[in-house]
Amino acid sequence: MIIDYQTRLQTLLEHLNEKNIDIALITSPANVFYFTGFNSDPHERFMALIIDCRNNKFTLFVPALDKEIAGAESFVKNIIPISDEESPFSKLKSKLSSNVKCIGLEMKVVSMFQHNQLQAAFTDASYIDIQSDINKQRLIKSRNEIIYLQQAVDIIEKVLSEGIKKVHVGMTELELAAELEYLMKSFGAVGPSFPTIVLAGERAALPHGTPGEREFKKGDFLLIDFGVLTKAGYCSDITRTFIIEEASDKQKDIYNIVLQSNQAGVNAVKSGVPLKTFDMEARDVIKENGYGDYFNNRVGHGLGIELHEEPSIHENNNQIAANGLLFTIEPGIYIPDYGGVRIEDEVYINEVGDAELLTSFPRELQVL
Repeated sequence: MIIDYQTRLQTLLEHLNEKNIDIALITSPANVFYFTGFNSDPHERFMALIIDCRNNKFTLFVPALDKEIAGAESFVKNIIPISDEESPFSKLKSKLSSNVKCIGLEMKVVSMFQHNQLQAAFTDASYIDIQSDINKQRLIKSRNEIIYLQQAVDIIEKVLSEGIKKVHVGMTELELAAELEYLMKSFGAVGPSFPTIVLAGERAALPHGTPGEREFKKGDFLLIDFGVLTKAGYCSDITRTFIIEEASDKQKDIYNIVLQSNQAGVNAVKSGVPLKTFDMEARDVIKENGYGDYFNNRVGHGLGIELHEEPSIHENNNQIAANGLLFTIEPGIYIPDYGGVRIEDEVYINEVGDAELLTSFPRELQVL
């Protein structure tokens, strides 16, 4: 599979030129990866893709210790290493021509320290936020990206299929989380796309709880929310909820309401309608069944090279759904001191505006 980095860069360059930006600094590791193919966490060191809009020149500034791997991975081949002893901003200024009047930045990413250093290096420059331009570009997924995202889903579903075979009374949340993360790498993933969530019994009512020493008991809810990061740099994110050994009528009822909610949200997905529609359709099912007070979060989010990307699927988002969007549909019911159910799928709006499910793991209640 080939990602067209040239087109990505040229598209961004056109947006920057429309804003009369002289140079742009892209410092988010995810955005650097998106535009160059170089995937790295610089930690506290400086890394940036520099776009000089005045001469259509692209330069990648990297920590010196990453020079070799950047040369192998990056589409941008003009690479400038920065040693730990050097000031990255002094080096940046020395490598760029003078008379920089307007600089584009990801304002949510750049630290106050970095901003102050830039102001000291380019005293006459003004600054424009370019994060929205980048977000809009990353929002629409190409068919090649969907193939990579499908690979991430395929791995996590294999992990789940094998992982639930190991579930037994007396096992702890942490023990199952460890088993699942071991299986991720066994099936070819780099690792989890976020810390694996395994919650049992009443703790399944915590939407983003952390696995602990809670032992599984007969009749427990078992909520598993997890995903993988693949070698291609793409994430998956799914949730399934199970019951251990025996399900009560109330548990079955709650589960089926969430399942109907999930199906309503997925069935509503198509291009040309407000994104809030998907949330409202899913939410209405839960409200109509008397559990509206126990579903107090949005119904979904985008994902790709990062776990959480645009769009945000919530009841106040009037943005119109377009072909190429990929996001989760993940309604839930969370009852304090009792337990909870969430069913999360990944949905893509394809080239003709229809919904395609990337996830295929069974949604019907499974008693383990």
